[in-house]
Amino acid sequence: MVSSVLVAMDGSEMAEQALRYALGAYPDASVTVLTVVGEPSGMFGEATAIALADDFDESAEEFAEPVLERAREIAADAGREVETEVGIGHPARSILNRAAEFDTVVVGSHGGSLSDRLFIGNVAERVSHRSPVPVTIVR
Repeated sequence: MVSSVLVAMDGSEMAEQALRYALGAYPDASVTVLTVVGEPSGMFGEATAIALADDFDESAEEFAEPVLERAREIAADAGREVETEVGIGHPARSILNRAAEFDTVVVGSHGGSLSDRLFIGNVAERVSHRSPVPVTIVR
């Protein structure tokens, strides 16, 4: 029996579908939503803005808040509550670092744009191949 589920969300429709799936498929499980923001680097827009902020953790939380708020809305629509967490760094690595703490992981198959589909699809693939627990990829 599944008692804890990790759902990775990135703000895409596929990630929202993944959360809806998890809430419906595991009605008695606690659901934790993880969104990952960029690792500080001078080469990436979001990551640069976070890195330049006075309070790194607070800045990461601010970037993640729209995704987490949407997750809470989806859960409320389903009559459920979710825990929310913010990871920092590469999405697949952040998800895999947390996976063993849960009975299963649920991810969307890809993000919205072509680059998101290639990148996020790669995330879903990496997570499914390397996770220590079962992974469901939602399309």
